[in-house]
Amino acid sequence: MNTAPSGGPGLLHRSGRWCARHAWRIVALWVLLLAGLASADHAWGGTFADGFSLPGTGAQTGADLIEAHTTGAGGTAAPLVLHTASGTVAAHREAVAAAVAGLDRLPDVLSVADPLSTPGAVSPRGDTARVTVRFDGNPAGFDPSYLARVDAAVEPLRADGVTVEYGEPLGQLAAAGSADRVSEGIGLAVAVVVLLVGFGSVAAAGLPLLTAVLGLAVGLGALGLLAGPFDFARASPTLAAMMGLGVGVDYALFLTTRYRALLHAGAEPADAVGRTVATSGRAVLVAAATVAMALGGLCVSGVGFIGTLGVAAGIGVVVAAAASVTLTPALLGLLGRRVDRLHVRTPVAEPAGESDVWHRWALRVARRPRVFLAAGLLLLGVLALPAASMRPGHVDAGAQSTARTDRRAYDLITEGFGAGANGPLTIVVQLDSGRVADPARREDLAASLGRRLAAVPGVASVTAPVAGPDGALLLSTVTPATGPRDPATARLIHTLRDETVPRALTGTGATGYVTGTAAATQTFTDTLAGALPRIVGVVAVAAFLLLLTVFRSPLIALKAAVLNLFSIAAAYGVVVAVFQWGWGGALFGVAEPVPVESYVPVMMFAIVFGLSMDYEVFLLARIREVWLHRRDNHLAVATGLAATARVITCAALIMTSVFLAFLLSTNVAVKMLALGLGVSVVLDATVVRLLLVPASMYLFGRANWWLPDRLDRLLPRLDPEGPAPAPAPETTLEAVPAAAPAPLPGDRR
Repeated sequence: MNTAPSGGPGLLHRSGRWCARHAWRIVALWVLLLAGLASADHAWGGTFADGFSLPGTGAQTGADLIEAHTTGAGGTAAPLVLHTASGTVAAHREAVAAAVAGLDRLPDVLSVADPLSTPGAVSPRGDTARVTVRFDGNPAGFDPSYLARVDAAVEPLRADGVTVEYGEPLGQLAAAGSADRVSEGIGLAVAVVVLLVGFGSVAAAGLPLLTAVLGLAVGLGALGLLAGPFDFARASPTLAAMMGLGVGVDYALFLTTRYRALLHAGAEPADAVGRTVATSGRAVLVAAATVAMALGGLCVSGVGFIGTLGVAAGIGVVVAAAASVTLTPALLGLLGRRVDRLHVRTPVAEPAGESDVWHRWALRVARRPRVFLAAGLLLLGVLALPAASMRPGHVDAGAQSTARTDRRAYDLITEGFGAGANGPLTIVVQLDSGRVADPARREDLAASLGRRLAAVPGVASVTAPVAGPDGALLLSTVTPATGPRDPATARLIHTLRDETVPRALTGTGATGYVTGTAAATQTFTDTLAGALPRIVGVVAVAAFLLLLTVFRSPLIALKAAVLNLFSIAAAYGVVVAVFQWGWGGALFGVAEPVPVESYVPVMMFAIVFGLSMDYEVFLLARIREVWLHRRDNHLAVATGLAATARVITCAALIMTSVFLAFLLSTNVAVKMLALGLGVSVVLDATVVRLLLVPASMYLFGRANWWLPDRLDRLLPRLDPEGPAPAPAPETTLEAVPAAAPAPLPGDRR
């Protein structure tokens, strides 16, 4: 951003002009960067798999104790579910033995438990059994070709008429497909249509797409390389693609549109590129910084899993912004005045008068700002109502499509063992040295604990607590009467963790923990729920300070932050209504109501807060340009709204299509994010941009631009340098009744 004193072309102006005059160098640099990252990713890149640790929590401590004191308890366990339509699994003993031996020979397999010799692994009817396979890593992150080896290992069972399904997390690997690539293709196809119809020029339509795709490829290469030394969730590349493609097209589009307007005004191409980067490029950097800052706020959650998701999305945004302010100017420099040579209709740019529909809309809002402001807030409030009943949780395999093997495995376990068998809980008791030395006292404690656990409402069954191999632990398995997604299971986990186990161990010197996948997931949900207020505070304050510095207006910065919170609440409400209440969830491939995935509210807040700033920053940047030149608030609002109307509308249609296309994903959490982000973009581009921003700015009048002298001296100056902006087109607003509060000193209105 520009920080030198005004009076000549600033840093952004000079850099844009340099990129235009040395275009081939910039293009070659980006191509080399892409090739280098692709090669490095292929050689040293990592894989993506869900997994998280929660240091200091009971669930994590319990899991660590089991691994430390129990042989063969390490790695990641995944069940293979066997089922016979008639007879029992035991009748296929030879096939079971062959499959167990085949699985045990696979690379990355630590151990395989034979179901016919493992207590509790065969259902009471005998027609269903679970083969527990322990891998040295999360199998969801393995190469998809690994499944062919698993299929070959269990082929004796299938040949013998036994159904074999893969439970989570191995089943997640089986579900990996090309849905994300299809989603990206749909988003690009819609972008082509929107850009051609909206602007008419083939080159103007193709340039933002080329920049966005190249930036996306570079960003994904960088993310893949980082996945080598660091752990990233399965949704990371999808989230990076969703964000990188969406904002990449938008950012390049804003620059291209401004460049064409300057050309039409008679500017020389290289200078037009420089002025474009100094104005619209500055807005792009501010918008990208806001989004990246919001995503960076996820790091204060204290959960590395969430922090890495924010980093993944942030990489997509940062690379997209870098491509927009370097590669886009270079391509514009190559095209020069030929940017409109190929066209499907008469090329159009920004409006240059007061007769267009957007100027007329601005005048209408100016006449009744209170009515439009109230209508916009009412609409967002109604959409936000369902958010009050949000129930965060984990969307497990039971909510997936029945076409997926992990869903079929889940259903077979439910039918054979009960719903709670999909999320058993492990009670871990760490004994003191006295208990270890006295078997009698240890047995008394085990019996007492077992009775208390069995008496808890919501418990289907309890195994008798038994000592671990070295006698340092007591271990018991509690099977809930309800499935992992049921609110009753969450209540049971809290009861066991906070009441039953501590009371049973009072005065014994022992310490108890509740662990297992369901317990860890609930702890994860509770941790994020506690972190959300902290994230909201950090992100909101940081965004306020950034916008205060950029626009030098406390009122505008505060208004933007507050309106963003309204947008987020409305997006939350839509997600709750569709997925948790089940209103139309089947249309998106979710057959039954599900809880909102625990990390979705946190991710949505960071992303929506950042994206909500995008269009507001672009709109306010143009409004402020006119204000600085004309010092007329009404004129600035009307002109800024009209000048950005077409480009913001097209950008919103493109970004919405990119996000909604990811509803095709097989990951329900990605579907939630896709719908929430798509809805937020629609609301920001319509309700916020067309109603709330202009209405509130008309009401506040010149107070929008008030800044105390002392604060003005403290804030760093990031104003664009170089030539003053072109005069704003004249408009007549004398007929508009004054709606602003009492004018400030020196106010002409």
